Amino acid sequence: MKTTRATRGMVTAPHHLAAEAGLSVLREGGDAIEAMIAAASTIAVVYPHMNALGGDNFWLVSEGGRAPVGIDACGAAAGLASREFYAEQGLAAIPTRGPLAALTMAGAVAGWRAALDISRGWGGRLPLSRLFADAIHYARHGFPVTQTQARNTAVKRPELESAPGYADVYLPGGEAPALGMLFLNPALAATLEELARAGLEDFYRGGLARSMAAQLEAAGSPLRLNDFERHQPRRVAPLSVRLAHGRAYGMPPPTQGLASMMILGLFDRIAPRQAEGFDYVHRLVEATKQAFLVRDVHCVDPAYATADPASFLTDEALHARAARIDLAKALPWPQPANTGDTVWLGAIDGEGRAVSFIQSVYWEFGSGVVLPETGVLWQNRGASFSLDQAAPNPLSPHRLPFHTIQPAMALIDDGRVMPYGTMGGEGQPQTQAAIYTRHVVYGQELGDAIAAPRWLLGRTWGAAATNLRIENRFAPEVFEALRAAGHDIEVIGAFEETMGHAGALVLHRSGPMAGVIEGASDPRSDGAAAGF
Repeated sequence: MKTTRATRGMVTAPHHLAAEAGLSVLREGGDAIEAMIAAASTIAVVYPHMNALGGDNFWLVSEGGRAPVGIDACGAAAGLASREFYAEQGLAAIPTRGPLAALTMAGAVAGWRAALDISRGWGGRLPLSRLFADAIHYARHGFPVTQTQARNTAVKRPELESAPGYADVYLPGGEAPALGMLFLNPALAATLEELARAGLEDFYRGGLARSMAAQLEAAGSPLRLNDFERHQPRRVAPLSVRLAHGRAYGMPPPTQGLASMMILGLFDRIAPRQAEGFDYVHRLVEATKQAFLVRDVHCVDPAYATADPASFLTDEALHARAARIDLAKALPWPQPANTGDTVWLGAIDGEGRAVSFIQSVYWEFGSGVVLPETGVLWQNRGASFSLDQAAPNPLSPHRLPFHTIQPAMALIDDGRVMPYGTMGGEGQPQTQAAIYTRHVVYGQELGDAIAAPRWLLGRTWGAAATNLRIENRFAPEVFEALRAAGHDIEVIGAFEETMGHAGALVLHRSGPMAGVIEGASDPRSDGAAAGF
């Protein structure tokens, strides 16, 4: 599949309009963060079922090939969100849709602000009015509906259309939008213009905050103005794992970045000589199971952690856990699983600064609640909490929810810098491992590594199954061997969207390709890698 190459900068995103928005900023001299904010704001408009201003995001930012810094913009549960609050509503579980699912603060805009602070330290000077220009244009004048938006709107309509404000925006004329029709959200355009004028803080401590807090309360959400005012993004140290070819980086809890790092660390110790056969798939799947057993206990709000996540990434810990993997037989599965809906984007500028970025509303269209005065769709990330206080992630006021979303980055020993990632709930760490190993360990072309057939253990985006789903492009003997080893496999289509929308960039900092940026986007998405 296609790998794009350039030298002055590149952006990859699962919607081509977002990639082009970021590229236009790079062409004007913007840096990787400024390009990412342009792409992120644009994709929040043109891929509304996947992400929104009412969601969360996470960043990994590397300068000059150095270890990245992390930005955690995850929003906490409302101060009123408690077991007692839901018991008073007569509920034994947190709803997944509607106002009572809109119980965590939206951190996305705060993440943009925190990243912009880093950009300003680099000398970034482009105003928000420029960074939001494409997003504002598409929100006000319309953009062509993608097949994935049309399909998800139609399929999820029964569970979303009663959410306050949803039908007014996402069911224009009372119908799900058709492929290719122009879709508008003028209220969201006005919100982006107001943020450009008043500054991003206005979302949390200004007129926009007061307006949104009042609208959420009127809709029945437990969020209040105080929840907006107390929210702050966090600069965090990423987790990392030493591998045979370099070092990989991921976000710490409450994300599942630990699982991504563990899968790579475990596979590194049991890697077969070749990719694509039974040994390759089986060993990555079994590494995933071991990582998920740790994740499901320890990837919680750091304030409630009972173990240091880095302790699972030491040589000793990884060797001990790798020894538990049977190279011939599958560990019985499933374990409890989570769903997710997300976008991953990457950017590299001409100075070699790299960004790996992910933004989400959790399930498709999040809670479904749309704030009428702002056009902002609110996430349902708080549905990942449990009302059972004995659960790993019980609900309590101001607690951070568990996040499936997490960007990844690798610094390869030969000097390459590789931001990479995907959407896809449970599939995110699995797809990240497939892309990294295929490209870095086995030398596959970047575009081929992303397009190659994938698998998914557990659930993802809108699916209930917890078996091992695998695309049908593997050799027949791989399926036979997996079944013989005890895997409960389900062979699915050739390029299934349930496998996620992946992407990656690679900057070569030495050797004959020094200065070249490579990029690729998933053929399962509507994306592109755009460079110049």
